Amino acid sequence: MANPSEDTEWNDILREKGILPPKEPEFTEDDIVELVEKAVHEKYHGKSIEDRDLDELAELEDIEDDRVLESYRRQRLAEMQAVAAKEKFGQVLQITKPDYTVEITEASKDAWVVLHLFQDYLPHCRLLNAHLATLAAKHRAIKFCKIVADQCIPNYPDRNCPTFLIYGRGDLQAQIVGIDKLGGLNARVEDVERVLVAVGALDLSKVLSAKKKGGNGDDDDDDIDPDRKIRSGFTRASKSNNRSGDDDDDWD
Repeated sequence: MANPSEDTEWNDILREKGILPPKEPEFTEDDIVELVEKAVHEKYHGKSIEDRDLDELAELEDIEDDRVLESYRRQRLAEMQAVAAKEKFGQVLQITKPDYTVEITEASKDAWVVLHLFQDYLPHCRLLNAHLATLAAKHRAIKFCKIVADQCIPNYPDRNCPTFLIYGRGDLQAQIVGIDKLGGLNARVEDVERVLVAVGALDLSKVLSAKKKGGNGDDDDDDIDPDRKIRSGFTRASKSNNRSGDDDDDWD
């Protein structure tokens, strides 16, 4: 007698006549996976709510809760990693002239960069360096740098110090020459923050939120408002102002 498991045309005819039993189905790997998934689905989702006992309902609730929590955990982790990738600075970096292109111009393509041209023997420069250290720790997504003024620009006059150059999008965006526009020797951290808000390097809402969390919620928000005394506080940069350490008589 013919082998019923043998796949031949003659056996197919015999099966059609009922002489041989039907051929056993062949399962592929995809078929097996589908069966397993179907079984799992039926176990946890196949029954209606009304047909489940208390233990099954509790088990289903735990499974759904775990899925929601896992999804939320993954989302928060991704958000935290994105923030951490941006908030990577935290200190004031002192650079030299050969570092300028990489540390300032190129770096500003990915983050805002604030450069302080200073002389350490000038009291107002020391004051502003202290404020920058505070701001660097507070706003870690901004890169704060400093450079000795006449090492950056030969013969740079002391009366122009401190000078702030603010870079963003790979180019010079604004500059502040001298401390008078920041309040002189009474200049505060908030005065520098106000300029950064006006330029766009800082988000005003985040600064105000940080102030309130720090216990300064009753302070006058005008201390940070960029419209308050800011119009004369800095000069918007133009292409002609974008210098990176060249000799510059226009800084006088």
